[in-house]
Amino acid sequence: GKKPLRQRIVDELKHYYNGFHLLWIDTKVAVRMVWRLLHGQVLTRRERRRLLRTCADLFRLVPFLVFIIIPFMEFLLPVFLKLFPEMLPSTFETESKKEEKQKKKLNAKLEMAKFLRETIVEMAKRNKADTG
Repeated sequence: GKKPLRQRIVDELKHYYNGFHLLWIDTKVAVRMVWRLLHGQVLTRRERRRLLRTCADLFRLVPFLVFIIIPFMEFLLPVFLKLFPEMLPSTFETESKKEEKQKKKLNAKLEMAKFLRETIVEMAKRNKADTG
């Protein structure tokens, strides 16, 4: 069933609180990584990816804050999220959105693998015909 309006508002507020909290934690970790970089240490691939994701999230936060600061602008947030789905920082994504994004990536990889396999088979046929 559908949740009451008050419960939906409370759930949204919790979602945004948790998103900001996770972004704060990621930012603290990223600052430590930058400190390590400045002192000559090398980051692992995983750390580098996390640092890049956190920096991208901080840049995405700027347009998102406009919706929070300007009164009643948050009512337009769903419209802008429909137009620009990557506008929210990654810490604000729901599990369903993450799963949907993973499915899209997997489908794209499968299509690419299928295309490459067909290309290789076609090239093998041509080579066989040329040599035979």
